[in-house]
Amino acid sequence: MTKALNKLERKIGRFAIPRLTVILVLLQGVGHIIYATNPSWLNSLSMNPYAILHGQVWRLATWLIIPYSIGNNIFFTLLLLLIFFNFGTHLERAMGDFRYNLYIFAGMIFTAIGAFIVLIYFYLFRFEWVSTPAYAEMLFTELGLIFSTFYVYMSIFLALAVYIPDMTLMLMFILPVKMKYLAMVYGFILFLTLIRSDGYGRIVIVTSMLNFLILFIGSRDIKRYAPKELARRAAFVRDVKKGQQSSNQTRKNKHKCAVCGVTDAEAPEREFRYCSKCEGSYEYCDQHLYTHAHVQGGGYEKSV
Repeated sequence: MTKALNKLERKIGRFAIPRLTVILVLLQGVGHIIYATNPSWLNSLSMNPYAILHGQVWRLATWLIIPYSIGNNIFFTLLLLLIFFNFGTHLERAMGDFRYNLYIFAGMIFTAIGAFIVLIYFYLFRFEWVSTPAYAEMLFTELGLIFSTFYVYMSIFLALAVYIPDMTLMLMFILPVKMKYLAMVYGFILFLTLIRSDGYGRIVIVTSMLNFLILFIGSRDIKRYAPKELARRAAFVRDVKKGQQSSNQTRKNKHKCAVCGVTDAEAPEREFRYCSKCEGSYEYCDQHLYTHAHVQGGGYEKSV
């Protein structure tokens, strides 16, 4: 899985969106503003497969602003956005821009596919509910709000527990709890919800969390980070950005990352360094300096 992702990143990694978490937080902010000013607009923006098949194709994109938690408490809303920003930023640093983009967009695509599977489910097993066009439109308008980004964003929390299992959170701002234990509790709650849900509810949960299931199955090759190591890596990135201008002026030779293949000419904002643990002259950009598999005797170590 790691080798396949590295190969894919070398081909299309340059198209990855940097700071994707910031964009997602802004979209959620727009969704909360719409809910506070005119909540009925959300019905025309939600993931409604019935409406999409009848020409409302904008819903394939606008459902991303549907708030994953709706409430009138501004403090609670800001707190949720801050927590999501914190989790997303940490995961983005641990995975790198390309893998983080791939993980998030996979979750969104699977959720959209799940919406159309639900439509098929109703036509196969609940046909009496959708036999009348007017009732079918009303039904899927109500169901449309279910297909929010809630489970996609919760998959960020679970993925963070895979990459940084020993990260400590202050539960209720008082009790320190490691991320891996909170993920186990949430996983158990999610499993109970899956069992108790109706058929279409199970489709929503499974498809929305499919990106995490794929990540978890292939997690043997994932590099686990200690919180201090991730902080050190973030400090390294900050130092790179500070020295970017002077580095670009003095650089004479082109550098190329052995993982993603990007050069300093294509990405002048990145810093390139050689790895002392690899056998041979292998150079890596700042996004893969800590995540690559070390080259040993012509092959790769299983973990780094």
